[in-house]
Amino acid sequence: VFLCKRRCSVPRLYHSYAVHICPCVCVYILIFKNLIGRLVIGQNGILSTPAVSCIIRKIKAAGGIILTASHSPGGPGGEFGVKFEVANGGPAPDIVSEKIYQISKTLEEYAICPDLRVDLSRLGRQEFDLENKFKPFRVEIVDSVEIYLNLLRSIFDFSAIRNLLTGPNQIKIRIDAMNGVMGPYVRRILCDELGAPANSAINCIPLEDFGGQPPDPNLTYATALLEAMKGGEYGFGAAFDADGDRYMILGQNGFFVNASDSLAIIAANLSCIPYFCQMGVRGFGRSMPTSTALDKVAKVMKVPVYETPAGWRYFSSLMDSGRCSLCGEESFGTGSDHLREKDGLWAVLVWLSILAARKQSVEEIVRDHWAKFGRHYYCRFDYEALEPRTAYFIMRDLEALITDKSFSHQQFAVGNSIYSVERTDSFEYIDPVDGTVTKRQGLRIIFSDASRLIFRMSASSHVRATLRIYAESYEKDPSQHNKEPQAVLSPLIAIALKISQIHERTGRKGPTVIT
Repeated sequence: VFLCKRRCSVPRLYHSYAVHICPCVCVYILIFKNLIGRLVIGQNGILSTPAVSCIIRKIKAAGGIILTASHSPGGPGGEFGVKFEVANGGPAPDIVSEKIYQISKTLEEYAICPDLRVDLSRLGRQEFDLENKFKPFRVEIVDSVEIYLNLLRSIFDFSAIRNLLTGPNQIKIRIDAMNGVMGPYVRRILCDELGAPANSAINCIPLEDFGGQPPDPNLTYATALLEAMKGGEYGFGAAFDADGDRYMILGQNGFFVNASDSLAIIAANLSCIPYFCQMGVRGFGRSMPTSTALDKVAKVMKVPVYETPAGWRYFSSLMDSGRCSLCGEESFGTGSDHLREKDGLWAVLVWLSILAARKQSVEEIVRDHWAKFGRHYYCRFDYEALEPRTAYFIMRDLEALITDKSFSHQQFAVGNSIYSVERTDSFEYIDPVDGTVTKRQGLRIIFSDASRLIFRMSASSHVRATLRIYAESYEKDPSQHNKEPQAVLSPLIAIALKISQIHERTGRKGPTVIT
């Protein structure tokens, strides 16, 4: 029995986000009886999101369903979501989600098979005689790692990475699976295949509640990894979210690589990866809130950059059309056209490949990148668990304010800094593949020095709302690259707080999370 986030035994479609979560399960159960003849499931029910995408593409499946809390708290009192992947192995596009929703409104009943017993621990094919047109109905339990591992072998120089981890100049690594599904992948690929010591990997046992912590790879929640890295013993650290599509990179002494910088550095070093040497680089994609660091690299490489709304489905369309080779989001999601999902372990292997090729530390690579391309100071303030109506009215009033003609060319003086508004908008995206227009994807204020403020509502939960504020400031001068991001961005944040009145209107004294 599938339950929606409100624990409904039958989804009530008037719940604001249940319409996006439960109908695909209902439709799946509906078509299960008549249209589905074969299910492929990871051993013990464990598959990462990138592995699901990989398997769908490998076996040419019609699609796939992922049950996950993603990077949110898990367990009986936590989050539960459903991802529907289409035949290209990517997230369902809006038109598919809308069709699912419309069909869901016509459902009057659904059937279950309470006596069906599938042994998820036993590899191989199991057959059942059900009342449908497929005789027999097949359930195939596959190794959770093997198909995905074979794909990675074709992308990377495993011998170079293995030498980095085991050779005479080896570095010590620390990898935190955060008690999500990535434990088996970390142990099998990084430890068994590439030679990292077993004690390099922590929190590798998948737990229903992720050990009581949100499996969100950032400085707020991946504290065990951060503290270990601060000790200086390890040269490279990484953490993954619960379903393996997000990641975080740390260098020795806890040197933090923000997601936007990581994306840009990967783009600038794709020549270290055999896959891109063979396939070439056609273009880059980033979500609108992601910093423009990627754009600087693309300009030097003479490839286009596509700026999209948040959501990997927009990148999938670009990659299917051959426009895009590498994509990323500021929320620690990065991937390439090897799949149609963001891929945390792929990103970690890219970083290890760069370390092996350049023979530098994480911090040295980042600082070299800043010296060449400039530094994009960047941060995100998350105000989580807001009352939805309050968050809605804050965004509504803010949109009215910044899109008014009187706001254009306004100046803000904060301390010794003066910021002149160059343009504002409510971001909309025209898909270059099919011309589809997606509107109201965040509010942008762009200043004359290319600094940016962005306000966006997140749809990660249906009971409470999250409002995010993004600030970005570009600095070309290498002598100014050693400042703390919060200090550099404090004038922009002060402007954002003043015009949004978020503290006054929510009663909050500060953000829930800063990244």
